[in-house]
Amino acid sequence: MVEPQVTLDPQSLSPVERKLRGPLEDQLTSALATAADKISERYAGQNVAQLTELLLTETRTHLHPDIAAGFRPDQAELRRVAEAIIARAR
Repeated sequence: MVEPQVTLDPQSLSPVERKLRGPLEDQLTSALATAADKISERYAGQNVAQLTELLLTETRTHLHPDIAAGFRPDQAELRRVAEAIIARAR
């Protein structure tokens, strides 16, 4: 199991988003973890770049459309998760 973690930069958040930061981080992390699990199950030799894109797309499907539209994840975290999926498959 890959253990992703989404952390939001409070400096980039609106006042409302700052108030909801904890629950929003939890929701985003949960969506990313679900996406990682699903992608791990169907991994078929894709490279890191391909998996990173799949992770983003799949994560967004598990979010409310408004949240998905604004979700700009840390690319390093997505890459870390993609690399973990590949490493586990070997």
